[in-house]
Amino acid sequence: MKKLYTLIFIVYTTSIFAQTPDEALRTAWFHFNGSARNMATGGVMGSLGGDITAAHVNPAGIGLFKTREFILSPGMNFNKNQFNYRGKDTSSQKNNFNYGTIGFVIGTSSVDNSKFTSSAFSLSVNQMANYNNNTQFKGFNNQSSFTEQYLEEITRDNADTNAVLNNYIFGSSLAIRTFLIDTIRGAAGQVLGYQSLVPLSTGVNQEYNSNTRGGYHEIAMALAGNMKDKLYIGGSMTIPIISYKRTLTYSETDATTNSNNDFKSFTYQENFSSKGWGIGAKFGMIYKPQDYWRIGFALHTPQIISMTDQISTSITANTEGYAGIKTESSDNLNSGKAGIRNYSILTPWRAIASASYVFREINDTRKQRAFISADIEYVNYRGAKFYTADELDVVSKNYLKMVSDEVKDYYKGNLNFRLGGELKFNVFMFRLGGAFYGSPYAASELQANKIIATAGVGYRNKGMFIDLSYAHCMNKDAVFAYRLNDKPNTFAEQKGTLGNAMMTIGFKF
Repeated sequence: MKKLYTLIFIVYTTSIFAQTPDEALRTAWFHFNGSARNMATGGVMGSLGGDITAAHVNPAGIGLFKTREFILSPGMNFNKNQFNYRGKDTSSQKNNFNYGTIGFVIGTSSVDNSKFTSSAFSLSVNQMANYNNNTQFKGFNNQSSFTEQYLEEITRDNADTNAVLNNYIFGSSLAIRTFLIDTIRGAAGQVLGYQSLVPLSTGVNQEYNSNTRGGYHEIAMALAGNMKDKLYIGGSMTIPIISYKRTLTYSETDATTNSNNDFKSFTYQENFSSKGWGIGAKFGMIYKPQDYWRIGFALHTPQIISMTDQISTSITANTEGYAGIKTESSDNLNSGKAGIRNYSILTPWRAIASASYVFREINDTRKQRAFISADIEYVNYRGAKFYTADELDVVSKNYLKMVSDEVKDYYKGNLNFRLGGELKFNVFMFRLGGAFYGSPYAASELQANKIIATAGVGYRNKGMFIDLSYAHCMNKDAVFAYRLNDKPNTFAEQKGTLGNAMMTIGFKF
């Protein structure tokens, strides 16, 4: 298996801690979300239009509006996770409130002699990704330990004892202060190296428990024009807003009953938060070569997002007769303050090609009877990049460049497919859809995808509508408790489901 990282950590200071390629994926590998109508039809909005969610997918679709609408979309998520880590199965679940597209659209007729038959403007917010989840797995390991990442770090940096004690305050310094790792000394007392007290020869029971909260939200201001009900062009300015929090507890416990091997257990705890906002743009067009057909294309530019991360960590180790029970925290070594890093991330670009067939395609949408639509989306996952907020900080600048290079090696571009349709009976609508999201990982050993089945109903009458939908996502992913350079990495195989129930209420005004 290809090395997952060329560089994991740099020297920790009071304000520096590590970014990883995983953070790039949080802003890229997510499946569709939006109004209940969009959810019920598998997220097909590349050429369909006529829904406020189009502002976040293909802004040209806003151009189909000729009236004014206000839309509200509350929802609920149901997470059920299953993990297999080194042959042991574990499950967890977490439910939380969700929301889809919320906002308004104003469609207006154009003045005489204009190229545009009508135009529309929308202002909306949509939750692109929901981070609320619980990841929990455990298993027996006699091949590697969480502590070995600290040994790799200080060995690579050729760190002396003073540096190990004071410069790695979110990791290695905590480990050596609790005697989880210690020096190897020669006959004359000189330091020859460092060792972990974790007894890998007899193995340890490892347990990983992460609770995450937050979401990736997007505000979109879209403008679109309709040229004789034949060609629609549009664009939107987007403002991404990210809030992510993680509470992590990781532990290793001696798998034997030996009370004289200088190790019983250790627990690592971490409180991490990441917040940011940025700017981006989306452009699109929809063309009707014939009355029944719509063809769409959309391009999402990379978004530049300014991020601020904070982290606090602690380690409690029980090394039995060696040093007993010791606890150390980054707060104690950093005057009670969390570590802070400011940086920027450039998200991957994506492109969408789409086609729709609308039965009885006429201007009076009340007389349309059905549609079927399909999207193909390409996402350049390996295109994410990190940038330092301080160009004078050469250490951070060089490190983030190496993380960006790792993103190129770790991820690849891939395709997502969406298909959906609707049957309409006067004021009632019935909808079905499905989607497949391919793996973003370059390594074939990391099996990951998302398969989604969707359904829903809708009611429209006298300027009011209500839609209900349910999307059932079957996830496959890989989760790492830690990563090493000098040994093959082990990971938990995730196979779980995510249910998303959505309701959209709208009014014409």
